[in-house]
Order: sequence, then structure tokens, then C-alpha cells
Amino acid sequence: MSTAAESATDLIRWFDQVGMGDVAVVGGKNASLGEMYRELTSRGVRIPNGFATTAAAYRRHLSESGLDDKIRQILSGINYRDVGSLQHHGRIIRHMILDTPLSDDLSHAIVRAYHVLSSGRGELADVAVRSSATAEDLPDASFAGQQETYLNVRGQASLLDACRRCLASLFTDRAISYRTDQGFDHMQVALSIGIQQMVRSDLATSGVMFSIDTETGFRDAVLINAAYGLGENVVQGSVNPDEYYVFKPTLRTGHRPILKRTLGSKAIKMVYDIGGSKMVKNVPVSDDMAKRFALSDDDILQLARWACEIEDHYSSVRGSFCPMDMEWAKDGITGELFIVQARPETVQSRRSANALQRYHLKAEGVKLLEGRSVGEKIASGPVRLIRDVHELSQFLDGEILVTDKTDPDWEPVMKRAAAIITNRGGRTCHAAIVSRELGLPAIVGTGDATDRLRNGQIVTISCAGGDTGVVYEGEVPFEMETIDLGSIGRPQTKIMMNVATPDEAFALSAIPNDGVGLAREEFIISNYVKVHPQALLDYEQLDPATRAAVDQATQGYDDKPQFFIDRLSEGIAMIAAAFYPKDVIVRMSDFKTNEYANLIGGRRYEPREENPMIGFRGASRYYHESFQAAFALECQAALRVRRDMGLSNVKLMIPFCRTIEEGKKVQAEMKKNGLVRGEDGLEVYVMCEIPSNVILADQFAEIFDGFSIGSNDLTQLTLGVDRDSAIVAHVFDEQNEAVKRMISSVIAEAKRCGRKIGICGQAPSDFPEFAEFLVRQGIDSMSLTPDSILKTTVHILKVEGSGS
Repeated sequence: MSTAAESATDLIRWFDQVGMGDVAVVGGKNASLGEMYRELTSRGVRIPNGFATTAAAYRRHLSESGLDDKIRQILSGINYRDVGSLQHHGRIIRHMILDTPLSDDLSHAIVRAYHVLSSGRGELADVAVRSSATAEDLPDASFAGQQETYLNVRGQASLLDACRRCLASLFTDRAISYRTDQGFDHMQVALSIGIQQMVRSDLATSGVMFSIDTETGFRDAVLINAAYGLGENVVQGSVNPDEYYVFKPTLRTGHRPILKRTLGSKAIKMVYDIGGSKMVKNVPVSDDMAKRFALSDDDILQLARWACEIEDHYSSVRGSFCPMDMEWAKDGITGELFIVQARPETVQSRRSANALQRYHLKAEGVKLLEGRSVGEKIASGPVRLIRDVHELSQFLDGEILVTDKTDPDWEPVMKRAAAIITNRGGRTCHAAIVSRELGLPAIVGTGDATDRLRNGQIVTISCAGGDTGVVYEGEVPFEMETIDLGSIGRPQTKIMMNVATPDEAFALSAIPNDGVGLAREEFIISNYVKVHPQALLDYEQLDPATRAAVDQATQGYDDKPQFFIDRLSEGIAMIAAAFYPKDVIVRMSDFKTNEYANLIGGRRYEPREENPMIGFRGASRYYHESFQAAFALECQAALRVRRDMGLSNVKLMIPFCRTIEEGKKVQAEMKKNGLVRGEDGLEVYVMCEIPSNVILADQFAEIFDGFSIGSNDLTQLTLGVDRDSAIVAHVFDEQNEAVKRMISSVIAEAKRCGRKIGICGQAPSDFPEFAEFLVRQGIDSMSLTPDSILKTTVHILKVEGSGS
């Protein structure tokens, strides 16, 4: 190799010349780009080509210009606890670097490589210029957003100017503060500059994805955020993006397991500033575009497959599980997807697998705001509104930071906060990433927190309820429970869980369990669909006011019945995926007529009944001519979960089935819609909640695969008590001897018939002695509320151990 070539290699490395062993040479970001370009393009993962300046080039530049001694001297005078001191000294260093030209050797090497990158295009390439420090994107420190990135850089002069700005960004206030907190020597950290071909996502979409759930650490999901235009808006939290979850295990087996889609507002997009004075600019997104998902299903699945490929590769390189944080972009000219960055995820991957922390509110609070939750903690404190960086000096330790959005300059203050609330951003924005690293609860994308909260106002923010975070008025009492998962054994009796909220399923699955014994469709329909299924089927015939309400609830959908299928299937799928491959028993809808009437458009379709509790509900609806088409939508949702998503652990359960003939009619309706008992392993259970289910248990056992005792309704109908009546409430008692005899009888008969039998009612969750009774009767499983699982498990272990 010639001296000139050796010199160029010292200053410049192409992506195909570097990998993860070269972090000290080209920094974490560029080493990762090189690793993917070299190792994963052959597997179909697209990485835009590029090159990087080296750490040696950076150090030579500082040494030959005399900047190193000057920077070292200025750093020695910083008071790192004083925001003003940090800002003042950082500004001096940055200006020195910007005022110092790059050496001729380095400038020429960058320009030569840039012309090679541009060859074959007929014009100079538009490139992204990214900073890559030698102490970033490490498994235990992300350094997310610490240095600058410049997009749509074109031409030699603009490129060299962007390179100088990248070098200066090594000494932004947030970068200095972060390195200090992480224990890195400022002068031992070098900066590499990555110059990468632009992906024209300004004409399409872009975003961020993780190969792990960012809030719960659930390993089997890919989380994707997407918005229109260049990706900086998603990273910075300037937009509320769309959000998608994909299930990795069945994606790998060729299924299409998009578990959940959440529509974001996507109000603005970043585009090229063609003919303007800036490289990029933000423009509004039309209402029509904003109300549609930014990604097609095929694109979602392709990105998720790449996330699995990248995670698998980095885990192999590291020798242990290595979930990844990735940025992606879609080219609006070619229609191709690209991965533009990847780094190890640094929060959930470091959590202990043997300990579980659970936060619980101890009282109800007055809700003020909602947004996307970050983390699973709860915190209280006084509000501090910060509208721009100039107000950061007003912030006091322990306050709740409330702002429009955060950026890396705010990090010295963020680490002193009790919690963070923003108007804008999704769960992969800057505020979310830093909050996770700091262990703080945060609620992002509230829309108007800075208008609705005031300085000094005491609030409580709770991220303990799943995807939706809530801001409450005042100081709401809460508690934190630490569970040692390694110390809990498994009883012979299966301990399953009643799961109501799909948003909480990933977190709940970490509690020791044997699957889900009851997932109610009613909760999913009332909270995620909100519209009566018949109103969606009859959309064209609705009155204008009801149609407007349906339109509001079904944004992004022209096919209204498909909205029902998608939302219901996604709710079921989130629960089924969280507990996969354990059994998840999904009960088909069991609204009473008065409850169905409360859904949007429902009053048009529901009769008024004197006693809806024993009226037109459960199995009786499914085959009735007025509801057959609506039940077909439920069946299509269940079929989609099992067949298309590959979640074959879902078992279906029929509620309130009064007679054998009803059971046969319901299964005939299911068969019309592709759900055939015994086909593809489908099991169909029946709720045992009517005396006829007990008396004719042997006959029900011939047409169903198992029973689940609903102790609430069985008690009601055995004792003749309306459980909604306060006057006779004192009579309602699941432990009444008549009820216990019914339960004992059906357990014995189910076992004689070789059928599984469990219980999903409230009684064993509330009364340990009732759980003990069930164990003695030989019940196969109990499905309990999440908060009672651990204590009931311990009690059952004792019962089984004593042989009583």
C-alpha cells in the first residue's frame, strides 16, 4: 500500500472496512453501520453506503491546531452542577472548534471520498452527516442524541462545514454533562464523522424501532414508530408518531402478527428545503394524511423481520441477548426501506430477570391529562413549566418537568426531575429514551400539558396502568412492591390470570403464571372499538350525528366492519402474545343489552329489558338473526389471531350457554366463519355459570373441550339473587353451601368425562379458604386477578404440600 493510501486509511474508512471491533477507530454509530453493511446486506437488510472519518483524524486535528490544550484548560474550569457554568464553557469550546479550519489532508480525504460516493449519480450526492463518538452506542450507555446530525448536505463547502459542526458537537452542554455522569474522560473520547447517502424519506416515511418493548422489557415484540418525512422529528419528539407492535416468534414462522396499531397525530413532517436557505424544514401534514397510518402492513412486517435479523446478529457477536434500538427510513423515490442506524438498547436489557417491581395507586385521583406512558413507575411533585432552554436555570430538584418537548441540551436538568411530561413525542423520542435511562416515569404526547398545568401545582403521574399514562390532581398515595421471582414455586393446580387490559398484558406476563384463564372481549370492544358492531355494518344507513361519531372513532378506516375486526383482533393478540405459548382463553362477547346500548350507535339495535342479566346475552345472541352478522365479525377477529398471526394458543369460550341446543347452534355459526372445533388445534370451552351447565355437564362435555366456572353468575342463579341489587346483596355469597355443592358436582363430572375444568370467577381471588376448597375438589386451574396471584399461589403451595 502506498504512503498516500495508508494516510487516507488513517483518516477515512468506508463502511465495508469497519465493524463492531472498530469502535475505537470510528465510534459506536459508524462501527455499527459498518457491521451491518458488511454482514447483513447479504441477508437482505438495506444499509445506505457511506464512509467515516477516524478517531486518529480527530486527535490529529486537535493536536496540530493546538485545540487539545485549550479545551483541556477550559474544561478544568467548569462547575458541572451549575447549568450556567456548563453553558458558558461549552459555548467557548464549540466556537473555538468552529473557528478552526480542518487540515488540508483531512479536508481533501473527505472531499475525495464524497466524490466517490457521488459517482454514477450525475451530480453531487445529498448526504447525512452524523457524529459518532468512541464512547457511544455501547451496551451500557447509549449517549442518545448527544452529538449532532445534519441532513440533506450537498456540495463540498456544505459538507466540510457540517463536519466542523459535528466535531464541535462533541462539546455540547448535554454531551459534557453525560460523559461526566457516565465517568468518561472528555479528552479520551474521540469523534468520528459518518457521511452516508441520504434516503429520500422526506418524500415518504421514517422512524425508530426497538426489538424489545421499551416499557416492560417484554422480549418477543418489535416496537415501531413511524411518521411522515425525515426521521429527526420522531427522534426529537416533535411529532406524535404512529405506533406498531409485531410479535417475533410467529413472525419467524411466516405469519403476519401485527399485534397492535396506534394512530398518531403526525401533524408536521421534515422535508428538504429546496430553494430555501436551510437544508431541511418542517411543513404541515394534511388532515387526510395525518388520519391514515404511515406504513403499510407489508412495510411493518419487513421492518420487523430486519429488527429480528439485526438483533440475532448483534446477540451472536456479543454472545448474549442484545436487543436493539434502530432508526429506519423509506425512500419515496424507489419505495425501498433502509436501516440508517442501530445501537444496543441500554435500559430493559440490563434489568434483573429475577426481580419484578410493581407500582400501584392506593386511591382514586382526579384525572387531568393522558398521554403515552414511559416506564411503569408513579411519582408526585410540583409542576415546573419550562418553555425554552433559557428557563432551565429555574428548575429545582424533585420538580416535575413539563414542557413541549425535550432535546439533549436539557439532560443536565432532566436527571434532577421527579418525572417528565411533554406535549409532543412518542415512546421512542428523546424525552422517552432519557427518562428510561434515568429511571424516571414520563408521559409524552399529551397535546396540551403546558396549557393545562401551572407552576407549583402538585400532581401525580402514573405510568403503572399500561400504554396510557395519567396525570392526576394532587398527591395521590401509591405503593411499590418488589417481587423476588426466583423464590416462588409452581403448584400442581394451574394458576392462571384474568387479564382485562391488553395494554397491561406485557407487564402482567412477568408475574409467575400458567396462562390466561379469562380474557373478556367486552373490555376490548368497549375501550378499543367503542362502536356497536351493527352500527359499523349499517354505516350507510346511520343518521348524520351517529355517522359523525363513528367516523371520529374509526379514523383511518373506510371499511368500518374491518375496523371492528382489526381492533378486536389486536386486543386479543396483545394478550395472547404476552403469554405465548401458554393457553389464553378468550371469552366471546357477553355484554348485556343495556351495556351494548351504551356503545356508539347501540341504542338503535338493543331492546329495553326488565332484567338484562338473564335476558338477551351470551350464546343466545350469536345465532339470533339480529346479531349473526355482528357475531361473524367476532369470529373473523378470532380467526385472524389464530390463523394469520399464528397465535394458536388462543382458545375460545362461550358465555351464558343455556342449553345443549344453543351450544350446537353457536358452533354452527362459528363454523360458517372458519372456526371449527378441533381444526388447527382449536379448543372451545363453555362458561359454567348456569345451573343447567352443572346438571347437564356430561352432555355439555360432549360438545365442548372444557369448562370455566363463573362463580358470580352461578351464585346469582343458584341463590336467585340479582347481583346488581343492593337490597338483596347480603344474600349473595359464593361460599354458600348450595353454590359449593354445585361447583363440587361439576368438577367431579368434568373429570369423569375427561374434560378440563377451571374457575375464572372472583371468589378464589378474594377468599383464600375458597381457593383451598377448590384445590381439595381437584380443580385443574384457577384464574385470578393479577394482584392476588402471588399470595394465592403461596397459599395453594401450602395446601398442596400439607395434603389437605
